[in-house]
Amino acid sequence: MFKHIKNDLPASIVVFFVALPLCLGIALASGAPLFSGLIAGIIGGIVVGGLSGSKIGVSGPAAGLAAIVLTAIGTLGGYENFLVAVVLGGIIQVIFGALKAGIIGYYFPSSVIKGMLTGIGIIIILKQIPHFFGYDAEAEGADSFIEASGENTFSAILNITDNITLGSTIIGFIGLGILLLWSNVLSKKGKVFQIIQGPLVAVVAGIVYYFFTTENSKYGINSEHLVSVPVPDSFDSFLGQFSFPNFGAITNPQVWVTAFTIALVASLETLLCVEATDKLDPHKNVTPTNRELLAQGTGNVISGLIGGLPITQVIVRSSANIQSGGRTKLSAIIHGFLLLISVILIPTLLNKIPLSVLAAILLVVGYKLAKPTVFKEMVQLGWKQWIPFFVTVIGIVFADLLIGIALGLAVGIVVILIKSFQNSHFLHIEDKSNGKHRIKMTLAEEVTFFNKGAILKELDSLPKDTFLELDVRKTRYLDNDIIEILEDFAFKVKERNIDIQLISERGIVENPPSYIEFFNLRPKKSA
Repeated sequence: MFKHIKNDLPASIVVFFVALPLCLGIALASGAPLFSGLIAGIIGGIVVGGLSGSKIGVSGPAAGLAAIVLTAIGTLGGYENFLVAVVLGGIIQVIFGALKAGIIGYYFPSSVIKGMLTGIGIIIILKQIPHFFGYDAEAEGADSFIEASGENTFSAILNITDNITLGSTIIGFIGLGILLLWSNVLSKKGKVFQIIQGPLVAVVAGIVYYFFTTENSKYGINSEHLVSVPVPDSFDSFLGQFSFPNFGAITNPQVWVTAFTIALVASLETLLCVEATDKLDPHKNVTPTNRELLAQGTGNVISGLIGGLPITQVIVRSSANIQSGGRTKLSAIIHGFLLLISVILIPTLLNKIPLSVLAAILLVVGYKLAKPTVFKEMVQLGWKQWIPFFVTVIGIVFADLLIGIALGLAVGIVVILIKSFQNSHFLHIEDKSNGKHRIKMTLAEEVTFFNKGAILKELDSLPKDTFLELDVRKTRYLDNDIIEILEDFAFKVKERNIDIQLISERGIVENPPSYIEFFNLRPKKSA
């Protein structure tokens, strides 16, 4: 695990700076104590990172669960009652892993996964633009189109002009310039620029800028535009930030409903993120999904026991890890320890980091996920790929992550049905001899009830006086619905003077009297 520490250590620092505001922002958006987001980030890094089989995935609190958490805290009568649901949800996830439910993620089309990555990239960019200019009305970590403040994503951007903070904007551009200079120029000049990452330099520049402009009313940055980590007065007050579940609420049916909801949504988000990060990984590592569910479940049990939010693998942090050169799980683990050490030792210093600098880091992450070339490549792959892709992107941008994925998957299924309808058979009109049309129909390798409409349409459209050659030699599965269609068609052919020649592996049969009897007598491996 320490083989690639020269890659993992710098990457962990980048992930730490990305994760810090997100942990706090998601906690705020969830209506939970701010410290609960940090707990989830720490457990997601150290515990889940240690147990997971993913080399580049990073876990923590997820924005996709914020709405569920916010509603559940009110419904269940308090945060301590909600923590019981988090613990139970983790246990359910462990059961999912034991039952090998991790395979579910593989049933999502590649076009939808790519759309998810691109949509999240666009959301990151759109959500960070206001923070970049010092308009911090919405907490970091929000990803839904309608924001908690009542604005939507685009209205917040349009309102920037009336709410620009000069100091935040200046250091935001300085930070963005440092990031671009580092990645495009300096990183190619020497190893020192590869070890010391651009985001770390940008954050240091932001802190220095804050100290130098503290007394300047025009160019200074107010506290509301800085990171806001809880600062304990003593060790006892630090321990007082932890919350513990009220297991007396375990008999409440709503607690169990919330637990199953958390388990299902968190597992789905994790499996989709696993699929996406494996696609992004330049070294093409494959994550064991069942082990991932076991790790996530264990993390949620521990997080719930000490007052943390629910945990999933998170694409923003994972993609930042990949883009920063992370190679092994050590990167995720170190990022968790950095969160832990920083909130204990240097919370005051963390509170000097301008949010606009962190926004600049996330803008770069978002751009790398949603490059214009991705759209061009998807269009070139044809309509079967780009339609589910664009639907997923639009759904994520204008609704939220799960709705976008659900829409993309639904469109993907429709595309499959359309192609299945089209590919059930091949119809070839050969010639016209002896007063009869000679038509050859070759059935596909698998013909199911999805193909009923296409085959029935072709058979009903056959003209009178037709010689139909029905070739089933390549067919390995023929649904009973199709056999019944052929059986019914056998009664119609006499009235229309249609002769049928059935070509199969067992030979040629002229006008078979019973298709049901014929196909039931065939070997199991063929139609």
